[in-house]
Amino acid sequence: MSRLIRMDHTGHSTLAEWATEDQTAYDAAVEEFRRQLDEGYIGVVTEGPGEATQVRELPREADLVIMRRPIAGG
Repeated sequence: MSRLIRMDHTGHSTLAEWATEDQTAYDAAVEEFRRQLDEGYIGVVTEGPGEATQVRELPREADLVIMRRPIAGG
């Protein structure tokens, strides 16, 4: 089961879950992913310890996609 979560000041919240073969649940997750992008969150997928990749589309095969606010500064 794949999950879309949002990290925020309260910790994390599960926004959507889908199984690879469940098109309806995946479509709902894609809609939620896009809503989060519109609200200013970015999506990331972990690539191992200390490694993550920003994603602009919801990857169907990802186990976990994390939505978070961009880090300020630079």
